[in-house]
Amino acid sequence: MSLCRLQSPVVAMRSRVLPATRAVVRARFASSVASERRSAPSTRYLKATHDLTTAPKASVTSNTLALGEQYVLGVYARPPFVLSHGRGSWVWDTEDRKFLDFSAGIAVNALGHADPGVAEVLQQQASTLLHSSNVYHNQWAPKLAELIVTLTQQQGGLGFATGSSTSKTGAKVFFANSGTEANEGALKIARKVGKDRWAAAAGGKADDPSCTKTRIVCFQNSFHGRSMGALSVTSTEKYQVPFRPLIPDVDVGTFNDHESLSKLISDDTCVVIVEPVQGEGGVTAADEAWLRALRKRCDETGAVLIYDEIQCGLFRTGSLWAHSSLPVDCHPDIVTMAKPLANGYPIGAVLLRDSIAGTMTAGTHGTTFGGSPLACAVGHHVLSRLSSPTSVDHVKDISAYLETRLEFLAQWFPDLIQDKIRGRGLLRGLGFKNEAHPGQVVQLARERGVLVLTAGKDAVRLVPSLNAEKEEVDVAIDVLEGCLTVLRG
Repeated sequence: MSLCRLQSPVVAMRSRVLPATRAVVRARFASSVASERRSAPSTRYLKATHDLTTAPKASVTSNTLALGEQYVLGVYARPPFVLSHGRGSWVWDTEDRKFLDFSAGIAVNALGHADPGVAEVLQQQASTLLHSSNVYHNQWAPKLAELIVTLTQQQGGLGFATGSSTSKTGAKVFFANSGTEANEGALKIARKVGKDRWAAAAGGKADDPSCTKTRIVCFQNSFHGRSMGALSVTSTEKYQVPFRPLIPDVDVGTFNDHESLSKLISDDTCVVIVEPVQGEGGVTAADEAWLRALRKRCDETGAVLIYDEIQCGLFRTGSLWAHSSLPVDCHPDIVTMAKPLANGYPIGAVLLRDSIAGTMTAGTHGTTFGGSPLACAVGHHVLSRLSSPTSVDHVKDISAYLETRLEFLAQWFPDLIQDKIRGRGLLRGLGFKNEAHPGQVVQLARERGVLVLTAGKDAVRLVPSLNAEKEEVDVAIDVLEGCLTVLRG
């Protein structure tokens, strides 16, 4: 089915308006990157512009903070201000202070805040059919599933080389409500595949309790979620310690380490889960050669390979999937996704090869809310826009410009910052030599009106909206230059 036929009216309208504008913007970016010769860090933001230490002036701020303290479970360490509204890459708080959001809801708001097109789809679908459960069909779940599969076939991933012809076979999609749920579903499916493969090899039954193909492999500094199964493969002490014992039979490997794979992944391994670009763990990209070796070892042992692309997928690194541009011998059996798929409306999804999907039959998995008409209508709208040539070109242009600005930081602050800028596309990390510095930089940036995140033990993470503009990159990096100058003393 043609992707154009699935395009929403809002997308169609925007596609007529944006190409000429984007062409001008791309030309301006290219000339700006080529001609700009910066000689020193910006000194514009040496002083804080946002006072976040004094008591709130607006009663709505203090009342909201007090209400949250009284009634909301205290599992988040939040700064003492209250966001009230946003537009594009900018948000405002109840004190009427303006912030540039280079965290994008933790890599969620791909189209920015209060996007008119997303708002229109939300209103239209909510007033038509919001929820029906999976007891019944709805129109939008299969349309979004088709779009995900067809884009993957065209742009590469899950065993499809870039430019593959679209077909009605090859992959299936399961919809969930979040990234954690997507990973839980993927692990559950892979466990069942492992049992099926063990039974076929042993001549027994898949539900035989003597089945040994049940082990799970994950990697250090991973983050796959906080529910018990996903937490068990999130190999970070601070997340796991309070909740042990977790699920058994999990083996933890070293990211990008070739030598350990043969021992790590055995015939008893049913599934291997990995992020092609680790987000929460420090913005570290997997080597192509290592992913190829990982794929090969999974094939040798009959283990299912899951790529968790919840943060790095859906064009954040410049292509549909972080692995789209890699040869097919580096591709996984399952891809999980969530964050930007509906621009902030809760949704998650599992994309799996038909050879894996065949194990799942009616009743083997399910969800009440996953795949709702509203979530899938919004997801279809968002993915249609993110996958448009103008949007993809824009991400690549902005990514190149951001990388150029970040490289100056490494040159100017070698005493503070590691020499290599981490990540790809618009998932970027600044590694620090002192592990105390990332948190301090996040605070300093916030006091200057820019919201960024930490990642792992030693990095500051930048994950702006995918439609962020060059001028917004300039503000963010100018602020970081000021923060680093202040940090240096």
